[in-house]
Amino acid sequence: MLNSVHIIGRLGRDPEIRYAPTGSPICNLRVATDESYTDRDGNKVDRVEWHTVVVFNRPAEACANHLGKGSLVFVEGSLQTRKWQDQSGQDRYSTEIKAQRVQFLDRRGDGQPASEPATGRAQAPSNRGAARQQQPASAREAFTGDEGGMDDVPF
Repeated sequence: MLNSVHIIGRLGRDPEIRYAPTGSPICNLRVATDESYTDRDGNKVDRVEWHTVVVFNRPAEACANHLGKGSLVFVEGSLQTRKWQDQSGQDRYSTEIKAQRVQFLDRRGDGQPASEPATGRAQAPSNRGAARQQQPASAREAFTGDEGGMDDVPF
C-alpha cells in the first residue's frame, strides 16, 4: 500500500502553531498549488487547489519560525482524514497532508534558494552552498517559483 503526497506551493497565510497537551508543537499550513489548462473553446483556465498541511514536533517550530504568507515550500507526507463533530453534533471530515518533510524553497538574501528541510532530524553542518554554486543556473532555479505560474496564486 502507498499513501504518499508531494506538493510544491505557496503559503496562503502565516503558519498557525499550537501545542498538544503533552507540549508537542503542531503547526498548520495552508498551501496553494496551481495548474492551468486550455478548455474546449481555447481559453486558458487557471485553477488553484488549497491544501491543509499538519507538521509535528521540531519541524513544526521551524515552520512557524521561518515561514510566512507567500513562502514557497515543498511538502512530502501522507494523506490523513480526521472525523470530528461540529457545534450541532454533525459529523464532519477533514482531509489533510500529514507532513514528514517540509523544505523551504524561497530565496535567501544572498540570492541562493533556501533549502533547509524541516524534518526533525539533526543534520550535521554541511558545505551545501559551495556545491550549489557549482550547479548550473537551471538546476538552482528549478523550484524557485519562477516557473509554473505560482506568482499568479491569488494572495
